[in-house]
Amino acid sequence: MSGISKACCSIPPVVAKGYKPKGAYQTINGLKTYVTGPESATKAILVVYDIFGFFDQTIQGADILATSNEQKYRVFMPDFFEGSPADISWYPPTTDEHKEKLGNFFSTQAAPPKTLSKIPNIVAEANKQAPGGSFQWSILGFCWGGKIAALSAGADNKLFKAAAQAHPAMVDPNDAKSINVPFIMLASGDEPPKDVEAFKANLQVPNHVETFPTQIHGWMAARSNLEDAEVKKEYERGYKAVLDFFHQHA
Repeated sequence: MSGISKACCSIPPVVAKGYKPKGAYQTINGLKTYVTGPESATKAILVVYDIFGFFDQTIQGADILATSNEQKYRVFMPDFFEGSPADISWYPPTTDEHKEKLGNFFSTQAAPPKTLSKIPNIVAEANKQAPGGSFQWSILGFCWGGKIAALSAGADNKLFKAAAQAHPAMVDPNDAKSINVPFIMLASGDEPPKDVEAFKANLQVPNHVETFPTQIHGWMAARSNLEDAEVKKEYERGYKAVLDFFHQHA
């Protein structure tokens, strides 16, 4: 099943360097949270950043989601790592030291249950900003956050109407079996093709699964080099795809 429309929504011009955020930081359920988008929006997107935390490329992505000319969204991106993200110099892990540091990070700060347990309360507190008392929610996760998005959209999901992941880490085809809302996966050329194909085969919901073969793991978030014309083009195309999918399904 394909769940993406042919007509792309338009997005703001992408800034290659020196991006100035359009939103502001708030405290949501005790976490510093980047919040952007119109206060009148009735729909919201929870953005789960990658392991490197708040980066200009990811913040710009949140602003793109909030300022397209289609459906209006209020976008919330919490600091799940509470000021202690992974160091971007650790990736890709070319030394034993970097491998050890990444492994420790994934098993401690980034252990999925630690983040998953926070999401319901974040959504509940953010809903206090909704004009009607609650938003209609979607979720988008990058890399590690993509794993969080897939797990959040699982069998017990009652919070999200649609879910998305970009260049997901820890792709597990078994996660797809329990996803209960429309789902979009945008893979980079670095994700194992067999895992991506098996994940798609296991999805039982409207979906769009696409690989961007020229792009690295991280091209829509912290590792994106937006001064590269090809990366910038595919960054834009990725965000348009997510917005089109959410506009159609959320």
